[in-house]
Amino acid sequence: MAPLESVGLVFAAGLVTALATGLGAVPFFFVADVGDRWNVVLWGLASGVMLAASVFGLILEGLAEAASPVELVPGLVAGVVLVVVAHEVIAGHEVQPKEYEEADYRKLLLILGVLTVHSLPEGVAVGVSFADLGLQGAAATVGIFGVAVPVLAVFMTVAISVHNVPEGVAISIPLRTLGVSERRMIWWAVFSSLPQPVGAVLAYLFVRTARDLLPGGFGFAAGAMCYLVLTEFLPEALDIGADLPGGGRRELAVGLAVGVSAMVPLLVV
Repeated sequence: MAPLESVGLVFAAGLVTALATGLGAVPFFFVADVGDRWNVVLWGLASGVMLAASVFGLILEGLAEAASPVELVPGLVAGVVLVVVAHEVIAGHEVQPKEYEEADYRKLLLILGVLTVHSLPEGVAVGVSFADLGLQGAAATVGIFGVAVPVLAVFMTVAISVHNVPEGVAISIPLRTLGVSERRMIWWAVFSSLPQPVGAVLAYLFVRTARDLLPGGFGFAAGAMCYLVLTEFLPEALDIGADLPGGGRRELAVGLAVGVSAMVPLLVV
């Protein structure tokens, strides 16, 4: 497969994850609001899928590539550090979806910059998972449009896409209060994840160029993903479910269980 075609496929996978964010606005075509109970379940589902894909996908793949498990440790630590630093960088530039509609061109560029920092870990996870694309003797692959794509890449793309759906819901809710049309809500939801295809391509080019660092790359993506789940997704779900019986923990647990149960059998085949 030609290098340009490979990059195009990785970009397309990242674009799929971005477009999936728009699905979070689709329910508003049919209902006035998405209830807290379902919102918590969605965040739990996304968290379960991400944890399963990270642990049983990225980490196991990294261990298979590494001469020693120790090779993954610097990557895991770097992934956590990336998320922590990203939070510090954008701490003073938090943007709310309500600002999207009111922003001028310059403000939109600033918002896109903040979103790029925020979305980078997801894009990296997708890009790293395509590391063996087109290589002889690569790990398990699945045929897509006549192209042998690593199974891990398929499931990381699915995992990030699933994660992006509740993010799309979270973005759409405040826009709904402004009376923004459903079509524009879909656009703004997708806009929030547009940096992911770029991050995927950059990560893919890096691990293909520096193959010796591939185990660290898998660890990097896994560390960032797991840290995001533990420090952002789960707290977000519990915050949304605070007024539900039991604080939404039952709904969160159900979502987590479904997410993990759906991904693990597929990832260990």
